[in-house]
Amino acid sequence: MIFLSLCRNFIFMAEKFAFTYEQKKLMAHQTADILTEEIGLKGDAIIAVELIPDIEAGNISLDEVEKTHGESVSRILHGLDRIQKLYDKNPAVESENFRNLLLSFAEDMRVILIMIANRVNLMRQIRDTENQEAKLEVSQEAAYLYAPLAHKLGLYKLKSELEDLSLKYMEHDAYYHIREKLSATKQVRDEYIERFIKPVEQKMMAAGIRCHIKGRTKSIHSIWQKMQKQKCPFEGVYDLFAIRIIIDCPIQQEKMQCWQAYSIITDMYQPNPKRLRDWLSVPKSNGYESLHITVLGPEQKWVEVQIRTERMDEIAERGVAAHWRYKGVKGETGLDEWLTNIRTMLEHADGLDAMDQFKMDLYEDEVFVFTPAGDLWKFPVGATVLDFAYHIHSKLGNQCTGGRINGRVVPIRYQLKSGDQVEILTSANQKPRQEWLNIVKTSRAKSKIRLALKETQVKDGLFAKEMLERKFRNRKIEHDDGIMFNVIRKMGYKEVSDFYKAIADGVVDTNNVLDKFLELRDKESVVTGDNQARSAAEFELDESKIAGLNTAVNDDVLVIDRNLKGLDYQLAKCCSPIYGDDVFGFVTINGGIKIHRCDCPNAPELRRRFGYRIVKAKWSGKGSSQYSISLRVIGNDDIGIVNNLTSIISKEEKLVLRSINIDSHDGLFSGNIVVMLEDTSRLEALLKKLRTVKGVKQVERI
Repeated sequence: MIFLSLCRNFIFMAEKFAFTYEQKKLMAHQTADILTEEIGLKGDAIIAVELIPDIEAGNISLDEVEKTHGESVSRILHGLDRIQKLYDKNPAVESENFRNLLLSFAEDMRVILIMIANRVNLMRQIRDTENQEAKLEVSQEAAYLYAPLAHKLGLYKLKSELEDLSLKYMEHDAYYHIREKLSATKQVRDEYIERFIKPVEQKMMAAGIRCHIKGRTKSIHSIWQKMQKQKCPFEGVYDLFAIRIIIDCPIQQEKMQCWQAYSIITDMYQPNPKRLRDWLSVPKSNGYESLHITVLGPEQKWVEVQIRTERMDEIAERGVAAHWRYKGVKGETGLDEWLTNIRTMLEHADGLDAMDQFKMDLYEDEVFVFTPAGDLWKFPVGATVLDFAYHIHSKLGNQCTGGRINGRVVPIRYQLKSGDQVEILTSANQKPRQEWLNIVKTSRAKSKIRLALKETQVKDGLFAKEMLERKFRNRKIEHDDGIMFNVIRKMGYKEVSDFYKAIADGVVDTNNVLDKFLELRDKESVVTGDNQARSAAEFELDESKIAGLNTAVNDDVLVIDRNLKGLDYQLAKCCSPIYGDDVFGFVTINGGIKIHRCDCPNAPELRRRFGYRIVKAKWSGKGSSQYSISLRVIGNDDIGIVNNLTSIISKEEKLVLRSINIDSHDGLFSGNIVVMLEDTSRLEALLKKLRTVKGVKQVERI
């Protein structure tokens, strides 16, 4: 049945958590409650969610759903099915492009809202599951995909819950550490908030401003993020809470009364002018309006104060559709229009009924396609298989003969469609052609084709030049560069490269060239003046330009993506990978590939922000390359210990000591040793020997 995998894999992840039919029914009802109570959805969306377990169990078919419950319910289920097909391609869900494609594939806005509500419910239910791997996978998706979706739709409460639960399952110790710290400081924090609020309320009342003031503690996830960003412990996060002043006034007086409240606060407490955030005069792009100021409160503690009206607070708390901004992306206008409609629907309860007729029409000027590995890339409408090939690598583009789209072989002219999974077909005999410039859509592909054509022309020109010189030798004619230059000019060629290209293409016969050469030679007994012979060096080309662009930085073999070898790559300096390390590739802005260790300190951030630019890589064949490795050594500052370390290194075969830098302090020494070695096995052996040296406390790779 078409919806069997949908319900099993997408909605409840039942195959991972082994939920029974009764549990699924209960969870469907819980998801429906979230949709109704926390998002404000009702009607067909609720019916669709409640039906999913029965569809999986085979109790009802899609046709029966349409007959019994109408076309709208059927459309919602169909939208969920289309998104499930995206998951079947194993995409990198942390990719921003995947979120965009997800939205463009959802035929009905309610599909996205159902996805968010379901994931919130699932995150609530898996607390005690024993399947830790599945729990981690679900939490990662919640953090990378569902929380950003909720945030961009203005569902801030659900967004915070998803982030906190994800942190709880992914960073268990950090989550409970922060929670315990918050609990331990709650009483003190509440007392401080009360001391801050009481005099402010009195001043507001005296000024005739109707308002209520409350203190709001930051979410655990927000605190954890600040600790990570500032590299500080819990005690180093000073703004654990914010004071919120919510004013009740007519819309015409909002700005005036907010600034009046600001004046009262800054008269009472010293403000930090660098921390003023005026989203009152110029609201955020997602519609958020508020006035933020940080002041020095009682006991000389900095306190953040947020000033807003009831209307502003309701929008901020209940959620409106945030605008998704892409600088320089043509589809932005359509996206903003769509999100504006969603904002209207979420702000007005009556507007939810209009969703029955609402469909999305996004990204008319761009398409999103998958690689075989599940990575997602964006192309302009009209982009072809050839554009895709050049986007991966120049060599792949130059040898492209076509593609395999969703298992079907297509020509290089095939125009990509959103959701296509593209595999490039190549041939070693294929070469770029001039007409390819009319096939590709992207400027990146055009520039790479022009470069390849130029390189091909250079190679063909050199071949033609060698062939012509061979003809001279065969006929025992002495070659003269000056006379040859005159021959080229008289045959109508301004550029030497064009002349040799014509020979390579068969347009010019070498025998005719020889005849013209002999004719001119016999006429010119002496070469002088303007006809002075020019050096052949003027026509020679740098051989490095035609040697190819894909020379690796060493002779070890690295397989990139799946079975691509010989691609141009560089080893990242941040983690200095060597042969034997678990590695991955990262496609840089200029199209090159940098190889990182899987445990590189930058790897989590690269995967989170640029998951769509990550490619698989692994070592395949061993050459004779050596790699520079830095070791951190710490130990007791005993006499002769440095000599012992260097002695071990010098005795190692095929191992070179490049530098050593040691500092001593309070009876301990620490320093860095740089060595050249071949692979991880030699590295592990060296580390093992260095750790046996008496007095050495720690040896680790940097």
